[in-house]
Amino acid sequence: MQNPNVIKNTGDGSDTLISGAFNQPYHSLSGAVAESRYVYFETSGLADELSESKDLTLLEIGFGTGMNLILLLDYISKSDSSSTVHFYSVEAYPIDQKTAASVTFGYDIANPEYSKLLSGIFSSLKSGWNTMHISEKVTLHLFIGTFGEMELNGIKPIDYVLHDPFSPDSNPAGWTQDLFSKIAKHSSDNAMLTTYSAASSARATMAVAGWYIARAPGALGKREMTVASKNPEKLSHLKQVNEKRLIERFEDGDFR
Repeated sequence: MQNPNVIKNTGDGSDTLISGAFNQPYHSLSGAVAESRYVYFETSGLADELSESKDLTLLEIGFGTGMNLILLLDYISKSDSSSTVHFYSVEAYPIDQKTAASVTFGYDIANPEYSKLLSGIFSSLKSGWNTMHISEKVTLHLFIGTFGEMELNGIKPIDYVLHDPFSPDSNPAGWTQDLFSKIAKHSSDNAMLTTYSAASSARATMAVAGWYIARAPGALGKREMTVASKNPEKLSHLKQVNEKRLIERFEDGDFR
């Protein structure tokens, strides 16, 4: 029998879960909200575009506790943004309603309505697509199943990818060439992808799938994270990696 998920308070006062299936925390134990803000909203430029009221399509790999959805709502609210956002996400192992309602996000976004919202989302999920109008500005399209089963045809080009599965070692299915190729196929020319991982194996599969790759300082004392784009000019302010060398290593089997 799979071990249950355990709620764990983190360094910034927000909660995360310790996964019973993967024996890993969903977020940094140094600060769940702080890490997600930095990796998925600030480093990518997503927060800036929300403040400029750009209409956007987001894709998240790993819905988890719903934290990135809550942060999206928080950014829109605090910046008085008029952005219309379609938020696509996928989750193979959805948490239960009780756990979702019990996770808190610290003083920074202490809003009881968010817990009610997540409780409602997790109370009515079915396999496949679940579409919910979260607000006048945000529509959630949550796929319950694996990314390989998730059909993206017909969606608007993706502007930002919030790549947040468990680590490449524990969850290799979240870091494959097919996955990154499929995302690239449905992304805009200027799409930005960010992830907490700095693993060379992950960067190699991105490069083989056609993404340009750069290093960025990691969150909360972590040395590095990864930023990728289909347009290398979007990474000009960062230190790019040698994609050609990564592809060579991938083809030579260095990461098997």
